[in-house]
Amino acid sequence: MPETVSPAPTEQACWLPRHQRSPRTARQQLRDFLRPHPSGEPLLDTGELLVSELVTNAVQHTRTPRGRLIQVRFSLSDDLLRIEVHDADSEKPVPRPTAATDECGRGLLLVRELATQWGCCPRVGGIGKFVWCHIAAQPAPAGETVA
Repeated sequence: MPETVSPAPTEQACWLPRHQRSPRTARQQLRDFLRPHPSGEPLLDTGELLVSELVTNAVQHTRTPRGRLIQVRFSLSDDLLRIEVHDADSEKPVPRPTAATDECGRGLLLVRELATQWGCCPRVGGIGKFVWCHIAAQPAPAGETVA
């Protein structure tokens, strides 16, 4: 009898505590999600950076009671990765200008520069928000051949 291989899931979600180790856990979850997808490898480096930045923002900047969790969702369609980070704070994040000597504050600037699209929406039910971004596999520069 031939063995049936199940296709890799195209969506995944996980709940994380508001803790300094959660960005690392989110990166690992993303690696595990993308690993079985043939189109996942080109999305991995940028995806890890951006999920880390979005989860870090949710951990450091949300004003919610202790014990509230962060939900991280991934979806993959063709060569487009969508990352969502949900938290219980309704205030939208805003990229802020930073000085060259600042040691933090560049997360949303990275998201804005590296994602093909990003935004913030209220969560269904009216409690909190989710920040999302899309990451596309980078095409080869003009005149360069991909091996």
